[in-house]
Amino acid sequence: MGVTVNTFDIRNLTRTSNGHDSSDQSVDVADPPVEGGNGYDNGFESSIIDAHDFFERVVQEYNEGPGPESLEADIGVARSVIPAGTGAYRDFSYIAPEIPEYIQENCTGCMSCVTQCPDTAILGKVVTDDVLGEALDEIEDDAERRFMTGQFSETNKFYKVPAKRKKTPGKFGIFIDPTKCKGCAECVEACDDLGYHALKMIEKEDTTVPIYQKSIDFFRKLPPTPQEFINERVAVDMMLAEQSMLYVGGAGSCAGCGEATAIRMWLAALGYKYGSENIGIAASTGCNTVYGSTYPYNPYIVPWSNSLFEDGPTFAMGLRMRWDQLGWQDKQLWVMGGDGAMLDIGFQALSRMLASGMNIKVLVLDTQVYSNTGGQTSTASFTGQDSKMYSHGKVLAGKQEMRKELGRIAMMHPHTYVSQTVQSVPNHFYKSILEAAEFEGPAIVNVFTTCQPEHGVADNMARHQAKLAVDSRAFPMFVYDPRKGDTIRERLSLQGNPAVKEDWYTIKKTGETIDFITFARSEGRFSKQFDKEGNPSEVLMAAQADRLANWHLLQEMAGIR
Repeated sequence: MGVTVNTFDIRNLTRTSNGHDSSDQSVDVADPPVEGGNGYDNGFESSIIDAHDFFERVVQEYNEGPGPESLEADIGVARSVIPAGTGAYRDFSYIAPEIPEYIQENCTGCMSCVTQCPDTAILGKVVTDDVLGEALDEIEDDAERRFMTGQFSETNKFYKVPAKRKKTPGKFGIFIDPTKCKGCAECVEACDDLGYHALKMIEKEDTTVPIYQKSIDFFRKLPPTPQEFINERVAVDMMLAEQSMLYVGGAGSCAGCGEATAIRMWLAALGYKYGSENIGIAASTGCNTVYGSTYPYNPYIVPWSNSLFEDGPTFAMGLRMRWDQLGWQDKQLWVMGGDGAMLDIGFQALSRMLASGMNIKVLVLDTQVYSNTGGQTSTASFTGQDSKMYSHGKVLAGKQEMRKELGRIAMMHPHTYVSQTVQSVPNHFYKSILEAAEFEGPAIVNVFTTCQPEHGVADNMARHQAKLAVDSRAFPMFVYDPRKGDTIRERLSLQGNPAVKEDWYTIKKTGETIDFITFARSEGRFSKQFDKEGNPSEVLMAAQADRLANWHLLQEMAGIR
C-alpha cells in the first residue's frame, strides 16, 4: 500500500516550530520502540523511503515555509510517498482567535467533546491519584502546576463510583492541543447540548498557546489510561485507549468538518478492535484524499493509498486479491469515498465490488454534494438543494431530481451488510462500523457528513445538523444485516430513529413537529426555497414528500407499516 515505512513512537512526536514556542527547532523522531511498546511497525522495507530523513529534512523544511522551492529533487520526494503520522507536526495554532477552555467542576467524563472533535485536538485521559501526584510534583512552577491540576476532574463515572465500590478511582482529564485546534467550537456545542457546559471558547492571549502547549506535553508524558477505566460497553470510551488514536490530526480539512469527525471515529473503532497493523484504506479521490495528503502531512497511522476518483472499489478488489494470496485474509480492507465517488462516477465499480462477495468494507462520506471540486450537485443531493449544475434561478428552482438512496440499492446486492448512520449518535455509529468489520463479506456504511461551506451552516454545527437530519427523516438511520434472517423484514432495523412508527417526530416538551422543512430552514443551501414570510416553495414541499416516501418505504421493509 506504500505509505508507512519505519517504526515510530507517536507519543514522542514533537510539535512544529511554526507556532508560538520556538525554543526547540528540532524534529525529534523516536528510536524504534521495543517489542510490546506503544509504537507500530508495518514491516515495509526502508528502501521505499527514508522515513527519518523525511521527518528531519522534508517536513521541517515545509514547516519553515520554503519547502517546495528549497528542497532538492530526490527519489523519495518524487514518489509522493508520505510516512505515517507526519500530520502531528503541523501547526494550526495561528489560524483561530479562540480556543476551548475546560471547566473541571462541570465535567462528567462523557467523552462527547473528544468524540466529536474532527482534528484530534481535544483528548481525554484517566489516571490514578498517585500517578497524577507524581507527575505534578515534577512541575516546579506553581502557576503551571495549578493549571495542570485544573485539567482533571473527580467525575462520578471514573472517580466517585469506583471509590464507592472499593475500587481504585481515577481522575479524568481533558487537554486541548493548540497546534491542532482550529477553533470550530464543535466540542463546546456538543457539551452544551447535553447541558453540562464544561467547555467554553476564550480568546487567545499571549500566554494562552504556550500554557496549552505545556499542558498537552504534560498529557503525553502521562501513562496510558488503565484498561479498567475503559468500559467496552460504553462505545465512546474507546477513544481513551492509545490504540484508537489512528488519526493524529494535522489534516487540512475545514474547521468543524463532518467528514473528519466520521473518519476519526471510524478509525478509533477499528484501531481499538483490530490494531493499526491490521487495517488498510483504499481511498477514492475527494476531500478525504486532499486534506489527508496535503504534502508532506499525513494524519493517518494506518497505510492508505489513492488511485482515482472513480475506481476506489475496484482498486480495493485488486488489493484484496493480493492480500489473500499473501495469507492476509484477516486484515481489514476498507474503501473510503464521498457521494460523488460512490453514488456517481464510481457507482458501477461499487456495485461490482458488492456483488463480488469479497471481504471489503466501504465507508461513504455522504455530504450530498461534490465538496472537493467546488460544490456541484450529486445524485445524493436533496431535491430543492441549491448547488452548482442545479443552481437556484429563474429557470430552475434548485435540484429537481429526487435523491438516490444508496443504502436501499446496496441492500439488493447478495449477502451485503448495509448501514446508514451519523456520528452524532455514537452508539449507532460505532455499532455499525464494528458489525461491518466483523461481517464475512462486503459491507457498506453510509454516513451523513456535514460540509459547512456547501451546506451553509456554522463551523460548530456538524454534530447538530447530523442529528437533525435523522430527526427530520432527511437521513434515517438503519442497519440491514443478512445474518438476522432470510427476509428483509428480519434483516432491517430502524432502531435509533425517533418515533419509529410515526411519519414525523414530535418533541414532547414543545409540541414541535420535526420534518424535512425544519431541516431545510436550518441550512443555507435551501434558503432560496423560502419566501419573505418563510413559506416553503412547491419544490421544497415535493422534497418533503420524497423524504416521507423514503421513510414510509423503510418502515414497510422493516415490517412497521
